[in-house]
Amino acid sequence: MALLPRQELALGLRANAGQFALLVGVNALVGGMVGQERAVVPLMASETFGLTATYSALTFLVAFGAAKAVTNLLAGSLADRFGRKPVLVAGWIVGLPVPFVLILAPDWAWVVAANVLLGINQGLTWSTTVLMKIDLAGPRRRGLALGLNEASGYVAVGITAFLTGLVAESAGLRPAPFFIGIAIAGMGLGASVLLVHETHGHAAIEGGPSGSAPADAWRRLAWRTSLTDPSLSAASQAGFFNNLNDGLAWGLLPIVQAAAGLSIGQIGLLAAAYPATWGLTQVATGALSDRVGRKRLIAAGMVLQAVAIASIAVWTGFVPWLAAAVALGLGTAMVYPTLIAVVADVAPARQRGSIVGVYRFWRDFGFAAGAILIGLLADRFGASASILVVAALTAGSGLIVALRMRETRPVA
Repeated sequence: MALLPRQELALGLRANAGQFALLVGVNALVGGMVGQERAVVPLMASETFGLTATYSALTFLVAFGAAKAVTNLLAGSLADRFGRKPVLVAGWIVGLPVPFVLILAPDWAWVVAANVLLGINQGLTWSTTVLMKIDLAGPRRRGLALGLNEASGYVAVGITAFLTGLVAESAGLRPAPFFIGIAIAGMGLGASVLLVHETHGHAAIEGGPSGSAPADAWRRLAWRTSLTDPSLSAASQAGFFNNLNDGLAWGLLPIVQAAAGLSIGQIGLLAAAYPATWGLTQVATGALSDRVGRKRLIAAGMVLQAVAIASIAVWTGFVPWLAAAVALGLGTAMVYPTLIAVVADVAPARQRGSIVGVYRFWRDFGFAAGAILIGLLADRFGASASILVVAALTAGSGLIVALRMRETRPVA
């Protein structure tokens, strides 16, 4: 892996504005790969493939979450060992077949297989763009950098969900909506190969040479991140429950909304409102965490998420659900970039990839665990009960943050 001479490298958003802006654009394409599914795939389960059980319909989300979680765990270590750019490029290569498989799938098993590939794609590409922005920004503007990264990705999720919903309403669930995904995958791979530069050297400036840790050292890092460090473990469980409730929004809510008589276009708008609000506001919340601290934003954001989710079970109709989607997006914006900033604050630079990978494993495992829990509860007790359980779990996670997490914001 060739690095630029260290004297040519500098930390900071201004010093690395060109590459940082390019990576913001690349992560928007990463988000678009997920957005192509948000409004369409849950409806394909019943309307295209005739699935009636909620648990069966959510198997695509189990596959996505499990694949992404495991890939996150590997991506950080691979990026520390081989560099960020090769991992980013590999992720786009894995993602290329996804829209084609979704278009041609003869049965639901193919959709599940496509989501395994999508999970690997997201684990490699999103993990790497996070690391690259952390590398470039340095410690002082980390919250802002991560807010910009997550904003680009989730605004793109919202825009793509809205566009695919519009296309599906006029042209059907397949194949037209996934033509957008084909274009996104091609642009992402091209930009990553031709334009993105390696950032591993910037991490070396901040914290010394990095590399893969011995197996026993990696196990210690995983144990610390998952359980023993108060801030890292609190962040890991909050990330888990954040994505558990995101799995609810992605997998179950479009089915509930369709059953309530909403059109595909309305479902697409609701599917877009949540990540778009999340994406647009987390630039501000990420920067705010640099000024006021991380812990209070995270705890308050988890509580706001819980209230928004509970309101979805209590009220019905397009307007109440739109208001709840906006509130859920705002709560998630308070949490999402701030949690990654906590992990980056605590992680030594030379071990950053591995520790971020462990955190992202737990966070994205929330998709898989949430899909299983939500599906089983919805089939046995109904959708409203499932939604209320997720709201209670999210509120409990916020309480754990309030009691266990220490403030990690670097002192200027």
